[in-house]
Amino acid sequence: MASSKVNKQGGGRAESYRYAVTPSGDDKKKKGKKGKKEDELDDLKQELDMDEHKIPIEELYDRLGTDPTNGHTPARAKEILERDGPNQLTPPKTTPEWVKFCKVLFTGFSLLLWIGAVLCYIAYSIQSSQQENPPGDNLYLGIVLTAVVVVTGCFSYYQEAKSSRIMDSFKNMVPQFAIVVRGGQQSSVHAEELVLGDIVEVKFGDRVPADIRVISAHGFKVDNSSLTGESEPQTRTPEFTHENPLETRNLAFFSTNAVEGTCRGVVVKIGDDSVMGRIANLASGLEVGETPIAKEIAHFIHIITAVAVFLGVTFFIIAFILGYFWLEAVIFLIGIIVANVPEGLLATVTVCLTLTAKRMAKKNCLVKNLEAVETLGSTSTICSDKTGTLTQNRMTVAHMWFDGRIVEADTSEDQSNAVYSRNDPSWMALARISMLCNRAEFKANQENVAVLKRDCNGDASESALLKCVELSIGNVTEYRRRNKKLVEIPFNSTNKYQVSIHETEDPDDPSMVLVMKGAPERIMDRCSSIIMHGKDVPLDDNFREAFNAAYLELGGLGERVLGFCDYKLPVDEFPPGFEFDADGPNFPLTGLRFVGLMSMIDPPRAAVPDAVGKCRSAGIKVIMVTGDHPITAKAIAKGVGIISEGSKTVEDIAVERGVPVEEVDPREAKAAVIHGGDLRDMTPAQIDEILINHAEIVFARTSPQQKLIIVEGCQRQGQIVAVTGDGVNDSPALKKADIGVAMGIAGSDVSKQAADMILLDDNFASIVTGVEEGRLIFDNLKKSIAYTLTSNIPEISPFLMFIIADIPLPLGTITILCIDLGTDMVPAISLAYEQAELDIMKRAPRNPQTDKLVNERLISMAYGQIGMIQASAGFFTYFVIMGENGFRIRDLLGMRKEWDAEGINDLTDSYGQEWTYTQRKKLEYTCHTAFFVSIVIVQWADLIICKTRRLSLFQQGMKNHHLTFGLFFETCLAIFLSYCPGLDKGLRMQPLRLISMAYGQIGMIQASAGFFTYFVIMGENGFWISRLLGLRKEWDSLGINDLEDSYGQEWTYAQRKRLEYTCHTAFFVSIVIVQWADLIICKTRRLSLFQQGMKNHRLTFGLFFETALAAFLCYCPGLDKGLRMQPLRFTWWLVALPYSLTIFIYDECRKFILRRNPGGFVERETYY
Repeated sequence: MASSKVNKQGGGRAESYRYAVTPSGDDKKKKGKKGKKEDELDDLKQELDMDEHKIPIEELYDRLGTDPTNGHTPARAKEILERDGPNQLTPPKTTPEWVKFCKVLFTGFSLLLWIGAVLCYIAYSIQSSQQENPPGDNLYLGIVLTAVVVVTGCFSYYQEAKSSRIMDSFKNMVPQFAIVVRGGQQSSVHAEELVLGDIVEVKFGDRVPADIRVISAHGFKVDNSSLTGESEPQTRTPEFTHENPLETRNLAFFSTNAVEGTCRGVVVKIGDDSVMGRIANLASGLEVGETPIAKEIAHFIHIITAVAVFLGVTFFIIAFILGYFWLEAVIFLIGIIVANVPEGLLATVTVCLTLTAKRMAKKNCLVKNLEAVETLGSTSTICSDKTGTLTQNRMTVAHMWFDGRIVEADTSEDQSNAVYSRNDPSWMALARISMLCNRAEFKANQENVAVLKRDCNGDASESALLKCVELSIGNVTEYRRRNKKLVEIPFNSTNKYQVSIHETEDPDDPSMVLVMKGAPERIMDRCSSIIMHGKDVPLDDNFREAFNAAYLELGGLGERVLGFCDYKLPVDEFPPGFEFDADGPNFPLTGLRFVGLMSMIDPPRAAVPDAVGKCRSAGIKVIMVTGDHPITAKAIAKGVGIISEGSKTVEDIAVERGVPVEEVDPREAKAAVIHGGDLRDMTPAQIDEILINHAEIVFARTSPQQKLIIVEGCQRQGQIVAVTGDGVNDSPALKKADIGVAMGIAGSDVSKQAADMILLDDNFASIVTGVEEGRLIFDNLKKSIAYTLTSNIPEISPFLMFIIADIPLPLGTITILCIDLGTDMVPAISLAYEQAELDIMKRAPRNPQTDKLVNERLISMAYGQIGMIQASAGFFTYFVIMGENGFRIRDLLGMRKEWDAEGINDLTDSYGQEWTYTQRKKLEYTCHTAFFVSIVIVQWADLIICKTRRLSLFQQGMKNHHLTFGLFFETCLAIFLSYCPGLDKGLRMQPLRLISMAYGQIGMIQASAGFFTYFVIMGENGFWISRLLGLRKEWDSLGINDLEDSYGQEWTYAQRKRLEYTCHTAFFVSIVIVQWADLIICKTRRLSLFQQGMKNHRLTFGLFFETALAAFLCYCPGLDKGLRMQPLRFTWWLVALPYSLTIFIYDECRKFILRRNPGGFVERETYY
């Protein structure tokens, strides 16, 4: 940094360049890079401590070695430039794009899938070297896994890092050129060439090129809103007015805009050492932790990875022990890994988050970072700005005091709520001053716009007065034209009043009127009389006491109070044409008539109190952080419910008891209003104590650094913190927060870049809407994952049975991908459209440490309960098909090698029928198809039970039309995959027959739909279950082409494989059908489907898509080769239906018990 260079030289900057907190002894020791960075950030978080604005200007010239008239010589400027470096913001170190892309491609799930893909390629290579026509399964699987990794990697890659974008937005604020005086000559130079001590000139429209101390100014004003949050242009003069460098008038800051006048100044800070540079470095240097959803997904990845690797390695070892060839064992390992990993999960999560982000955008919440969607739902603390977020950012007249009483102002368009007469003489006098002693005016072409919504030229207070009298009196512009202004003394901080003299519209009265408004106490001091009920009366002590009481009452409400007075100038002293002098007033400024008071406030937004109430019921703590006065902040906090009725601060308790504040225990006060001046002197431990001991907190008169410190304090308590902000000064806090929320209307570009979410309407109520959506997506992601994981068991178990029981493979790896990336995707996504269950905003924020996205109860539910039923459906279908084809269970056991042997074309089934290799494979693929269809059918129930977590389906209902579509889609897809001609080659799907229904009715309670279909197809083709048991070696033997089935028929290797692939297809279809129920039960976690309804049309589409994809994979010509799918007869689709219904009925009963006995055994063990 430039500052370190200067200090080493010892020439340019003295000890005044220290920050507020002097480093301790430990800080001076050598540390690692991380420690140094933390120290630098700690320094940047402290309040700015400098004296360039305080010391005499001549001393400053000496310190900087400059001449106020001629500036630096060019040679001296060059020397300083070489010493200090250019006047620019140092960009942070950025990670190369290729490194970012590689990171997302080789982490978590991706790494696991890469390993699987590489193993597939290795296995295929070995098979190619040993066989003339190796099966393409491993090659296809490797390609699909690679594609999945790349696609999901691209999803993650586009979540760009924030820091470079934030620095880019800061760069956009830096001026390109500056007018500088060097060697007595004025010239234009690049702003980055400015050095300390340069004399610069800034005019209206320029950006201030560095931090400068003002030497001379002519009506010079700057817009500091992006830096300090002050909305009004700030006057800049050579006079030192405040100890705080951010509030003194003799400093102008780097990158702020000059909006009026001209100025000459001397450069006192440049680049990273400027106020803007400090904020930029703080914002870009902050370490941002993982979002809660990223942590949850990482947690889930660790669980699934551990399970996949454990099972894979375990059965790899078992396969060796059982005597399998190592290549076969590797293929088993790949199958188990693939079956364990829900390949489409990352895409599903991303799509679900995207859909929710789109839904939030319609509700004025624009989400930049998809993971922020769920983070908002996890929020436990909201640190909110006041102006424009909790309030309307529109000053409005709230109360008036005249005729000795306080009345509420009528702000209705039709003036129907007025509690005073609009013809009252005292009110008319007050309104006349408000119209005439007022420089605000409406912008052009707004005649058809409601008065309160019109834009004005002028400051906020005068605009509020203008709107008030426009509503009450009407046509202020015309009134001013009839009462011409003759002279005016504008408001200034010394006098604290504004006065003007006007002609009157009365043609019979040539006298002129003086009108004045300003600070109430200053106005009262200039008055000797007061108007009461239309009559002028002397101003005595009683009236002064009434005035003081009204002033204190209105001020206590947090309102800005102005006093009003007038005076009718005597005609004899001030005849028409009199020359008034504003510089040396030649008219009376004392002895005036007091008229009344008017108070203004930026009113709360109408929806905010209800939104704060929702936060309270949802267990979310709302903290106000504002730069406004504590009294105003407290009043607004009470008005919107941040400080609830009856809550007291230590100051309130002290007043009640009549004791000093120090004698009150802070823990007795539920509420606290903390001044930024007090916060500056607090240690982190003291800040923590405030955050712990007080439920309702307001921080007033805070600085940007303090906002960041408050956020960090909340995070130390383990809170998930959301923060709102609109200025450049808010960017560090916005970035540090778990979720930064910028204002879309009033927000600066830098704040929008630093934030994760933008409120398009600047309304706090929109944040609460976002919280609800975030909680909903967490619930729905739980449901999607519960639905997705249930099919893991029916996908893993076929491989386990294949290895242990040595039977022909019931479900192929390609068919598994058809489930995970085909039939399950759309139904899983459709759950993102599920409506909220009734208690979503009455629950406390989730505890990130205990309430995981995937917990042991969800795993138990998905794997141990629903998954087992699905696996049963698949195996039942499998054994039914095998038995139907002549292979009984006992004959299938141990038959795998013979079954898969291409040379065996006479393998006999349980009836003595011989099966060729081709016939066997067709039967196997029919079993695959049947297993697949069984899963699809059982998934119907799974999808429906996932609709709710607690409510019954009959309570929740079926209003989710997306879910209904998902059911329909998955069914159609499964049908398509089963019956589409040509898919028997690519996907190895075989058409299923209706006769399997009979077997399903007989055995639906005891066995599974998948195995039932499998054995039906096998039995139908001559292989009874008894024949199938132990048949695996013969079945898979290429040399056996006369394998007999249960009827004595001979089967060639090709026939056997065709039968096997038919079984794969059937098993696959069984899983899809069982997944129907799985998807439906995942709609809810507690409610019944009949309570939640089927309104989620995308879930309905998901069901339809899943089924249609399964059908496509079964019946599409050509897929029998690639995916080993065989077309299935329609009846084989129906086998798994009873299991699907069983899942649905079981889950409805479980949720009914769960709702009737909250906290009971069923909830403890099964509520995920």
